[in-house]
Amino acid sequence: MNEAPSDALALGRGTGMIRVAVVGGGISGLAAAFLLAERGASVLVLEATQDVGGKLRAETVAGVPVDVGAEALLARRPEGLELLAAAGLAGERIAPLTTAARVRAGGALHPLPARTVMGIPSDVAAARESGVLSEHAVDRISREPDLPPLRALSDDVAVGVLVRERLGNEVADRLVEPLLGGVYAGRADALSLRATVPSLAARLADGGSLVRAAAEVAAAGTRTGSEGPVFASLRGGLGRLPQALAASGRFAVRSGTLVRSIVRRDRGFVLECGPVPRPEFVEADAVVVAAPPAKAARLLAGVAPAAAGELRGIETASVAIVTFAFPRLDLPGGSGLLVGLREGLAVKGVTVSSQKWPMPEADEAGLTVLRASLGRAGDAVVLQRDDADLVALARRDLRALLAIDEEPVEALVTRWGGGLPQYGVGHVDRVARIRADVARVPGLAVCGAAFDGLGIPACIASAREAVARIAPAVPAQRGE
Repeated sequence: MNEAPSDALALGRGTGMIRVAVVGGGISGLAAAFLLAERGASVLVLEATQDVGGKLRAETVAGVPVDVGAEALLARRPEGLELLAAAGLAGERIAPLTTAARVRAGGALHPLPARTVMGIPSDVAAARESGVLSEHAVDRISREPDLPPLRALSDDVAVGVLVRERLGNEVADRLVEPLLGGVYAGRADALSLRATVPSLAARLADGGSLVRAAAEVAAAGTRTGSEGPVFASLRGGLGRLPQALAASGRFAVRSGTLVRSIVRRDRGFVLECGPVPRPEFVEADAVVVAAPPAKAARLLAGVAPAAAGELRGIETASVAIVTFAFPRLDLPGGSGLLVGLREGLAVKGVTVSSQKWPMPEADEAGLTVLRASLGRAGDAVVLQRDDADLVALARRDLRALLAIDEEPVEALVTRWGGGLPQYGVGHVDRVARIRADVARVPGLAVCGAAFDGLGIPACIASAREAVARIAPAVPAQRGE
């Protein structure tokens, strides 16, 4: 690299402000940029695609605004609600009309038992009442013996493996697999207990019953969320949040700008951007990498090679969302349903958006809006179909699941290739090693869904950690 940095991309030059480049314009990168700007930094977000937002995106289907990516944030954690307020969207917040859901298991739909923890029953009576489990499986839950202690990180175990051992295959296949598949697009027998359900892992540190530990976690969650709804969204979709952050004027955004490499210099960093024949260069005092794991690994290879190697070990799953607008349907109540892996269907979950959220546009037009989700880790074949085939496949499964035969007014396919990091056994250790290697490079930080959680509050929390990592060089403002 022997060219001088392009004046067009020189970040905050001559202002006396610390210059921070944020690579990635998803919610993690935008949150980091917003927080850094509050501290007085000159921030430039570099996003490879034409639009910011990552997996937060709102589209219009048959005239109805609807999320085609993440469609809810956990309101029991403060990070998401605080960022909504900071972006000026507190007055646009909405709560779900219902959170009741069903699960397809054994060829039939059943209510999800109340008070489960990622599908792990915490109440024997509720598990029996739902009808999703056989009496033999319910009896096994009621007689579960105590676990040995899970004291060390080396004791990490896959959630499905633990549940099968303690509670049997029915609980794993009919409850845990659909829940984890819905959240992570992963497989319960491969996903880490400590990474996906850390509160449960913590309560099992000294041993005891898995069901009793789940009951304690569920009770604690109920107390934490007693002041309001568990989930929240925005009128017009959560996809409005990244747009509001980018439009805040607190930081600059360059979309359609691919970052090819990051090089450490004596004073800061140089980022090579743009096409190979005509590269542009960005100088920065600090860099936050908020890219998916494979992209982050490529960028960190020259500055934090051990972290890059660990990031390459994080697998991802691809999913597709098929959003339908139908003439108003007479569907069972509730927000939607989840589908077990052994049901032989491609659709792994259905959200009836117009029953879950207030959607006045759908009501006025006499429409039912729903989303069908397809794609699991290790099963990319189903997503290799073209859009028309995916729509036909989703409609086939909707007939089996909800007896929907009507022609849709409109259907929209949204693909999220490699969109969901998989938290394999040992993920917590892996993240610690990544951060330790990155911490050896002054002014460098990482954040995103690959680290501490896929949810929006977890992504924002990782952004806060990244900001704290480079904050000593940034003068605090506004009382921070």
